[in-house]
Amino acid sequence: VQLQASGGGLVHPGDSLRLSCAASGLPQRYYSIAWFRQAPGKKREGLSCISSSDGSASYADSAKGRFTISRDNAKNTVYLQLNSLKPEDTAVYYCAADYNANCHYIEYLYDYWGQGTLVTVSS
Repeated sequence: VQLQASGGGLVHPGDSLRLSCAASGLPQRYYSIAWFRQAPGKKREGLSCISSSDGSASYADSAKGRFTISRDNAKNTVYLQLNSLKPEDTAVYYCAADYNANCHYIEYLYDYWGQGTLVTVSS
């Protein structure tokens, strides 16, 4: 079982990125998938989650209005669209999967983690 996070890079303030979380050996549609990030010197924080039960999305305050989570079950992939990026969005972004119908950001409950993808926002 593997989660592969990708799509990060170096962008300017105001730019957009789309992160992908591709699963292999794991039917993602049965898992709630969350995105977390960890900025330099800070604790990892939950950003957004998409539920396995009904596909509903939830967002942390830091993600509301600029980030959008979605899933493509045919591709076994979850996406996180990042818009209007700011320097404070610079972080390593991780995806995680929990065999649980309900979304949450309790890290130790997640069964699988991707390796992280670095997003750097700088002028």
